[in-house]
Parts: sequence; C-alpha cells; structure tokens
Amino acid sequence: MSLAVPASEEELAALLRAAYEAGEPLLVEGNGTKRTMLRPVQAARTLSTRGLSGIRLYAPQELVISAEAGTPFAEIEAKVAEKGQQIIAEPPDLSFLLGSDGPQTLGGVVATNLSGPRRVTAGAMRDHVLGLRAVNGMGEIFHSGGRVLKNVTGLDLCKLLTGSHGTLGVISEVTLKVLPAAERWGTLLLPKLASEQAVAALAEGLGSPYGVSAAAWLPKEAAAHVPALAWLESSAALLRIENFADSVVYRLGKLRERLAAFGHAELLDDAASRAAWRAIRDALPLAARPEEAVWRVSVRPSAGPRVLRLASAAGARGFLDWGGGLIWLAGPATPELHAAITSAVKATGGHWLLMRAPDALRVSVDVIPPEPPTLARLTSAVKSVFDPKGILNPGRMFAGV
Repeated sequence: MSLAVPASEEELAALLRAAYEAGEPLLVEGNGTKRTMLRPVQAARTLSTRGLSGIRLYAPQELVISAEAGTPFAEIEAKVAEKGQQIIAEPPDLSFLLGSDGPQTLGGVVATNLSGPRRVTAGAMRDHVLGLRAVNGMGEIFHSGGRVLKNVTGLDLCKLLTGSHGTLGVISEVTLKVLPAAERWGTLLLPKLASEQAVAALAEGLGSPYGVSAAAWLPKEAAAHVPALAWLESSAALLRIENFADSVVYRLGKLRERLAAFGHAELLDDAASRAAWRAIRDALPLAARPEEAVWRVSVRPSAGPRVLRLASAAGARGFLDWGGGLIWLAGPATPELHAAITSAVKATGGHWLLMRAPDALRVSVDVIPPEPPTLARLTSAVKSVFDPKGILNPGRMFAGV
C-alpha cells in the first residue's frame, strides 16, 4: 500500500482533489495507532496526517490550545502541563490494547472521540473541541468554530467531525479548551463489592457534593492486572477526587463517611491514584490477549452490571468505568460472542464499538449498531455532501459506506 504524507494543509487539499477526480479510495490516519478499530478500510493508498505537526497557538490565560492534526497527543499534554493545565476529556492511550507502537495524534484522538474516566463528570472529547480545520472529500478546505471559549462562528461542524473516524473530512488543525490541573489526586477504594453493590456506591459518590471526578469497578481478576492494586486480593470500587491537597484529604474523609454502609474503605495516595487511573483509562485491566476481540460498550450506569454479567456468561470478561456506564470487554473473537454481547447491549438501548478483532470478524459483523432507516438516510445525505464519491475511509463504520 502506497503512502502519502502531506506537509501542509494546501498539500493535503491538493492530494484529496486528485483522489476525488480519480475516484481513488484512501485509508486516512495519523500514525495508524487506531487502524485495528472498527472495520478494515479497503484502499490502495494510505493518507497520513503525521506531516501536519506542531502547536500553532497556546494561550494559557485563555485556556486554549491549537495544533495541527498530526501533532503527537503526548506533546500537547506535556505543553499544557508546563502551565499546570490539562486536557479535560483525559483521552486514553490505547496503543497497548490495539497493538500499535507509534504515538497517537491529536487528529486521531478527535476523529475517534476518545474520552477517559473523567468523561462521566467533565464530558466527552467533542465537548471540548472549540474549532477545527479540515479538508473534505473533494479537496475543499473548511473550518468551524474558533480559537476562543465563546464563539458563534458558523455551523457547529466540530461535533459532527469529532467521532466521524475520518469518513467526512480529513482534520488538519484542532483547537481545544483546557482547564487547570488539580494539585493532588486521591482515591477511595471499596473492596469486596459485587458489581451491583459497587454501582450503587459509585452512584452515591458521584451524586455527593465532594467532587468525585471518576468512578470505576474492577472485578478481582481485572484488579490483579493493575500494578498499583497489586496488594489487593478482591474486587475494587474506586472513586477519584482531584483538587488542592488539603481539600482532597477533607473530601475523601467526608466521602468515606457517606459510603460507610458499603464497607471499610481504603485510601490511595496521589501516586497510587494516578497509576491506577492511568491503567483504567488505557483499559489495561482487561489484559486482552492478541488473538482476542475487544468491545467498548456504553449503557446507562444501572444496566452496566447486568450487561457485564451476560457477557461474562457468554465467555467474555471485563470491568466498569463511568460509574457503570462504560463496559470494557475482551474475549474470543467469535461471531457467537459478538452476537451475545450486542444482544445484551441492544436490550438496554446502549451502544457498542468493536474496538479490536481479527479481520475475519471485523468484516462479517456490525462493528457499531446499525442505524434506524431515518437516521441512516440522514447519515447518507451528510456523507454525500462531505464526501460524494466515498473516498474517505470507505467501509470504516458501515459495510459499503
């Protein structure tokens, strides 16, 4: 497969115009770290945005950073950390899970709308994209939003492209909102709870006035794969608080009192908290083997334990994040297990992504839920406007589209 790496937005536009005129399908990616997500793309040429790299604007006082799409995401995180700030959505680094070794890019994180544990309280990645520039499937440059927190510039295409997996346009630049980072992290850990009890505790904590920023439950076998929890020999319900050091100590104490009915709680200090939540963010508790499939499931939090139980009965294993609303699952890459998982999710009105699987499974099943006919027609109409010849990541989300 040939590779094109444009060094500027203008080169990107010219390349896409030529591909449009030739009707040439393209595999669009940054560094290819998420190539194994969803369906495989059938294209003879790869278009990489990694040549579009560099931070264009950083205004700490304005809480805004802009960078080209191919900029390594770790570079952006490091830049804002210098000023005591952070990327709000806490997006995961799934390189281990997806079997990739290159640095993920800003464009890849935005195109897949990946969000970490803080999603349950601070919103998804798409909620923090203030503006972007992109090139559509005809080679036309367009932009949406701006570089300030308050703007009403044009239609909100930012949310449309965030999570579109490169099927509507190739993102060339992104502007993100950032926020100050907390001085200290602390975690309340409730051991030995079953999943239903744990989700009740997580809901109580998230509903408390103590500023819980993340809430997850790991069964015993998942907790065993988190080095920061190596001392634990049971399941773990975890609630994180981020704030000034003294405030974290006070809030954890009050939260411990509030959740006393759920049993004795342990406390994790700053270092242990950061290590544990980094592992949860990156789905490391799954310990997914290379030959296995991985699913990322979103349901209402109260349905999390039931879906996890049904998936486990069918041969999968997993854990809960987002207070029970996010379920990470791993297991044999078979149509039967996929059908069991998606059936359980459909019954709750939830959503799934087949995050990783051998190509044989990825091309034979729905990797995201099929859309109802009315919504499918709307999706097709939007796609025809942005990419009329269907050259951008064809088949990535839906077969033949």
